[in-house]
Amino acid sequence: MSVDKQLLSKLLVLDEVGIPLDSRNILGDESYGLIGIRPQHGTVANVMDILKSNVDLGAIMLYENYHGTPSEGISLARRIHAVRPELPLFLRRDAEASVAGLNPKDAALFRCAFTLENPEPLRATLDSSIFNRIYPTSLVRGLAEMTRTALASLFTNCDIEVETPYLIKDRIIYGEVFTLIALESHWCRGYMMLQGEENALMGLVRAQAGEKGEGLTFRDLNSSLGEATNLVWGAFKNRYVNHSSDQNSPLQTQVPIIINHQRRYISFGADDPQLCLKYWLREQGHPDAAPVPLYQRFVFNLNWSPDAFSENPSVESMCDSGELELF
Repeated sequence: MSVDKQLLSKLLVLDEVGIPLDSRNILGDESYGLIGIRPQHGTVANVMDILKSNVDLGAIMLYENYHGTPSEGISLARRIHAVRPELPLFLRRDAEASVAGLNPKDAALFRCAFTLENPEPLRATLDSSIFNRIYPTSLVRGLAEMTRTALASLFTNCDIEVETPYLIKDRIIYGEVFTLIALESHWCRGYMMLQGEENALMGLVRAQAGEKGEGLTFRDLNSSLGEATNLVWGAFKNRYVNHSSDQNSPLQTQVPIIINHQRRYISFGADDPQLCLKYWLREQGHPDAAPVPLYQRFVFNLNWSPDAFSENPSVESMCDSGELELF
């Protein structure tokens, strides 16, 4: 898997007739980076169950006459906005490529409205709604490389794969195990998270320990994920933190982090899209075993200056340039 590809975003398509998904990209143009997904069962109850689950999304596209019922989409939009107000809603209409005719309260639910004949309002809104943050390709590639190396050093009995990175707008926490660490440099301030399911990850930890695995508890898993988090932060610091630029940085403001365990919800006080990488841990020697997912999210909610992003020179490059000498 290459992480040099354009960042993607998942779009939940609630449209049974107008948007074909024979092509995974709903606009038929890969340059937009939208991947359409659709519920297997499109009932309102099923849609609401999806939104309350662990599915990470960038936005939702909704047909105004969902299920063939006039204005059913508008009614569903009200329910969606009540449970997931952070997700941008795009409305597909039959005749009017705008929210004209809707009452002001309903019109405010949508970032834009469009028709199949006139998708330009949607195209014009995508950058401001989803892709309004630039993540340098070299940074995304570096984050995936250092995390994969950290996980491989701790889960030595697993093969580690990473999917194409993507952007999300939701604030859902995946699984029961969650680590959080602050990341800070002269060009960024924010947090990194690792999220996963306790039972599945616990199985990998126990399998790696062999005969001693039965005696391990959730505390051992916490220790492993905490160490992985520290390893990634250490690699991040070595590679991206310019100590000469950062050592005299003044104290800066913070914002509250809000966590609602019952809703599996976390908010960092910012609406910017988060960078998400999904890793698969597959136990070696067990080809039939289901791979275990581990999610990594980056939210740079306190400072984001990609124009100032830079990598520290490696030891090899400094030797090549003559700044260092090997002996």
